Amino acid sequence: MTAASGPFVSGTLALETVEVHAEGEPGRVVLDAAHLVRGDSMAERLAYCREHLHPLRELLLHEPRGYPALCAVLLLPPVTPGADFGVVVLEQGGFTPMSGSNTMCAVAGAVEAGLIVPDGDTLDVTIDTAVGVVRARAAIEDGRVAAVTVANVPSFVVGLDIPLEVPELGTVPVDVVFGGQFFVQARATDCGVDLAPARGRELARAGALVKMAARQQVPVRHPVNPDVDDIALVMLHSGPRTAGTDSRNTVVLTQDPLLPGEPSTWTGILDRSPCGTGTCARMAALHARGDLDLDEEFRHRSIIDSLFVGRLVGTTEVDGTPAVLPTVTGRTWVTGRARWSVHPSDPYPSGYTVGDLWAPERR
Repeated sequence: MTAASGPFVSGTLALETVEVHAEGEPGRVVLDAAHLVRGDSMAERLAYCREHLHPLRELLLHEPRGYPALCAVLLLPPVTPGADFGVVVLEQGGFTPMSGSNTMCAVAGAVEAGLIVPDGDTLDVTIDTAVGVVRARAAIEDGRVAAVTVANVPSFVVGLDIPLEVPELGTVPVDVVFGGQFFVQARATDCGVDLAPARGRELARAGALVKMAARQQVPVRHPVNPDVDDIALVMLHSGPRTAGTDSRNTVVLTQDPLLPGEPSTWTGILDRSPCGTGTCARMAALHARGDLDLDEEFRHRSIIDSLFVGRLVGTTEVDGTPAVLPTVTGRTWVTGRARWSVHPSDPYPSGYTVGDLWAPERR
């Protein structure tokens, strides 16, 4: 069992959340944590969270308040004129600048909490992130957000078919692509495993090995946001598109650090949704190969068979790097409301993890 060394605030802390899932991926939307975050820009806020607020992330995501597959998002005041709010995403591996499924959850949570009020069948929302402004359109049914289309930040390819030397797996051809986060993407069959829920542990291990190798062998840095400089996630996918068949994938969220000499760290959690940023990155790679046209529908299924529908609506450049403009659509459901608290006498102010479910932690 591991737990943080001490509380990050004195006194009793209580946070209000809306619990949401986007195509099966749970997102805990935190409504009132803005007073804990510092920074005038979203990049500064993300950096502050990474420097100071890991105990808050662990409090929300670890037991006894969380569980291994849970993500969360902090709703923050906007920094861009006309924006509705800003977001910082909390995943088990750390704070991230952008997440498609969590953005969908954030929109659904903001409407449920009355922070933004729909007036009609659609609602346009502008969101600040550390990698740029993201726009979303919510489909409203009976006052609730039934689905969200996220117009993501520009996505671009770092490299295609990079020969990656992966422990235990050998040479695996991978794509490294930015879709809001940097991804390393590989065919599941090239890693010796099928995309099936029953193979979840093997998929997680293979994904962790691919990510560990990619971080060692493929340097990345966003050309406009230089603080975004690591491969955050790994996607194992079904390979080339087949006419009449939906593409499939699973994204592995690892518990960092991944240590070459410690196989017990080579594990992670599978994204229950098809992954929004991962879908955008996958479309960018397919377009670069000539396998996905602009304005062509891309149907992408998860390990639990839930569906995101993506589309490339244009091209652009990111500081001279060719990029595409992706959208991704998924359904959302509010599953509850909660008030999470930690009392000064609680011995686990940042939660805990146990090796029966969680990867080992290193501090």
